[in-house]
Amino acid sequence: MRRVVPGMTETTENQRLRVDIFSDIACPWCFIGKRRFESGVEASGLGEDIDVYWHAYQLDPSLPEHYEGSEHDYLAKAKGMAPEQVSAMMEHVTAQAAGEGLNYDFANLVVANSFTALRVLEHAKQHSLGNEMKEALLSAHFEKGLDTGDTQTLLKLAAQVGLDAEQLAADLEEGRYTDEVNADIAQAKQIGVTGVPFFILDGKYGISGAQPSEVFANALTQVHAEVNAAQ
Repeated sequence: MRRVVPGMTETTENQRLRVDIFSDIACPWCFIGKRRFESGVEASGLGEDIDVYWHAYQLDPSLPEHYEGSEHDYLAKAKGMAPEQVSAMMEHVTAQAAGEGLNYDFANLVVANSFTALRVLEHAKQHSLGNEMKEALLSAHFEKGLDTGDTQTLLKLAAQVGLDAEQLAADLEEGRYTDEVNADIAQAKQIGVTGVPFFILDGKYGISGAQPSEVFANALTQVHAEVNAAQ
């Protein structure tokens, strides 16, 4: 589950453990992975000693802002799968999500390009509300059937987590946070990330995918011990 990751900065200051997470708000396994990671953190008992940094990633940059079709249609076309295969895959993912307390609603999901939402997330990160915004975006997309490609919808979500929607609207209009999102995507490519979620512990160890919570708990415990032993 773990491997050395090139190009990341090792951080051991103050005996804290840094976790970088590459994720797309349009990725169903990323929401499941977020929940399993959180459960792993809780099980490890290290919640007060872990700093989480969210990084942008796009599974499909070619998507238009608004896709004319359902998620089922999109997946069948994008993956070249038969309709019944797509239905089975959706049922499996929905069941996995339910196991983590998530209520996926693929029937009402609005397919949209995630780039603007990732810019909103970057704004939230810079205002110390990254985790709250990430949660809101994932829930809006997979549980609430909201259009996460629509700027007004994104502004409402931002206001709900405590951000200044007017300032965010002005920032988006000016094109802010585009460079930061592109930099994250470029970094992911540089270190060999080909799918998300992807977790990097202490700038060195990678965990790919929505692994069981015990995998995260064990890895966090082990790497945190290594960090402290190096002091």
